[in-house]
Amino acid sequence: MGRRPTTAMMRIAIAGAGGFASLLAQELSQSAYAMLAHPEFESNYDCQVAVVDYTSLENLQFALQGIDLVISTISGAEQINLIDAARRARVRCFVPSEFEGAVSHRPPAGADPFDNDSSAALAQLRHWSSSRHHPMKYTVFSCGIFYERFSPGGLQACGMGVTCRIRNQGDYLIDIGRGTAEIPETNPQGRSVQVVMTSAVDVARFVAAAVELGIDSWPREFKMRGSRMSTQRLYEICSEVRGIQFNVVTRPYEEIEQWLRYYEQNRDEARWYSMQHLLQTANGRYNFLDANLNDAVDLQPTSFRQWLYDNWGPA
Repeated sequence: MGRRPTTAMMRIAIAGAGGFASLLAQELSQSAYAMLAHPEFESNYDCQVAVVDYTSLENLQFALQGIDLVISTISGAEQINLIDAARRARVRCFVPSEFEGAVSHRPPAGADPFDNDSSAALAQLRHWSSSRHHPMKYTVFSCGIFYERFSPGGLQACGMGVTCRIRNQGDYLIDIGRGTAEIPETNPQGRSVQVVMTSAVDVARFVAAAVELGIDSWPREFKMRGSRMSTQRLYEICSEVRGIQFNVVTRPYEEIEQWLRYYEQNRDEARWYSMQHLLQTANGRYNFLDANLNDAVDLQPTSFRQWLYDNWGPA
């Protein structure tokens, strides 16, 4: 039996150049033997760099020669090309850019308003993982939602969320700076809505810790959790940390559905997508109980309350 490659013997490629890719590069550069990343990371981290053309399979395949693990932070057609090129280059394992929301809690393909070719990428990965010749493993890392959705300035201030519709402060559930919130009150069963959240820094730390376990032992999905709470408790903690009373609008499930129909009829795309975020949250897209990666590694993530103190503090 061959010896399992350790982190120090592996070559890891990080696809993308945003804020989350930078966090991954920072964590993995401390332990990986060789890392391939975007040129903008070269001055800060010990890594090799490559400028690639995501529209060219040949260019991508050449860049990925000898790589064991690809971690993607890109989406859409670019990620699908990256998956195909990784398989051609005989990459052993692929981590897709699917970090927010457990895969099993998403709407089916064709019905997901936030898909952005996600279902196509996962279908491609399933296809290549079952190939008889040179199969390529894949593992999804699910974190619920990033705390950074609630950052000062929102996701865009963290160099994240380029392709999503919730880049700005207050686009998702709560505007901590203004002290306002619009939250789903109940799920389809009439129960309180729960969300799982993790800081992007901790997600990068979890990924690096999982690499130390050895990629051959990875399951199809790793779930991690920084905090889990109801949407009501979410804005209560924000109010407590800021020391101010929040102006809160709560939406029962039936009301969310009614507003969606109204915005669709009136072709108000911005508000329709905003209400879709409430619906997806109410449907449990960002909620799960079993955080198997928390159980597998020795890592204490930052709580949401502590993250709020660190990033916002009292008003």
